[in-house]
Amino acid sequence: MENLKISSKSSPNSIAGAIAGVIKEQKRVELKAIGAGALNQAIKGIAIARGFVAPLGMDLICIPAFDDVVLDGEEKTAIKLIVEPR
Repeated sequence: MENLKISSKSSPNSIAGAIAGVIKEQKRVELKAIGAGALNQAIKGIAIARGFVAPLGMDLICIPAFDDVVLDGEEKTAIKLIVEPR
């Protein structure tokens, strides 16, 4: 499964394009976001991606979860968003 790391500076349209591309090939993608700004961009990207794949007859679902990641030697809690077609 492809992993995409999202930051608060990530473009929602770029995220959407990446999600749509991975969904078309692998059927499942995992986004990881740390912080409110990053999570906001991730959610906007998922919403836009739904429009990208709708003409293909796909609808996307999102499964949220927590994930522990090590960033600069510090353990942090990230939000993991698993996106797949319904």
